[in-house]
Amino acid sequence: MSSKEGTGDDAAPKKKSKKLMIVVLGAVLLLGGGGGAFFLMGSGGEPEAEPKPEPGVVIPLDAVTINLADGHYLKIKLALQATAEVAEEPDGSKALDRTITYFSDRKIAELSSAEGRKKAKEELVHEVEEAYEGEIMDIYFTEFVMQ
Repeated sequence: MSSKEGTGDDAAPKKKSKKLMIVVLGAVLLLGGGGGAFFLMGSGGEPEAEPKPEPGVVIPLDAVTINLADGHYLKIKLALQATAEVAEEPDGSKALDRTITYFSDRKIAELSSAEGRKKAKEELVHEVEEAYEGEIMDIYFTEFVMQ
């Protein structure tokens, strides 16, 4: 009987050690995979943002009057924030053209709230940045009158 008891006792530790080894191996793989993903993706998993360009000169533009919907109008005056890399002062005609196109036939209700003006400015900044191929980094509304 002692030989059977010895065989039974030896089998139980082997099963437990195999289970323990599988659990430990699984934990190591999970932690290693997570660490590898963190390393490859960088901290936070988000791509690094491009640094903002250095601001250069501010170019004031003449005021323009734009027809809004329902017989209203908008008198707007802009200033362009150029980047420091710009060699010569950009011509403001592209920005004025994009501004007129953007605001033409807009409803006064869209632009009456601070949130509406903020959204309009963000969209116009994108349009102007695209038109100047990165030479302009921001715009400022120096006059914004609706009637």
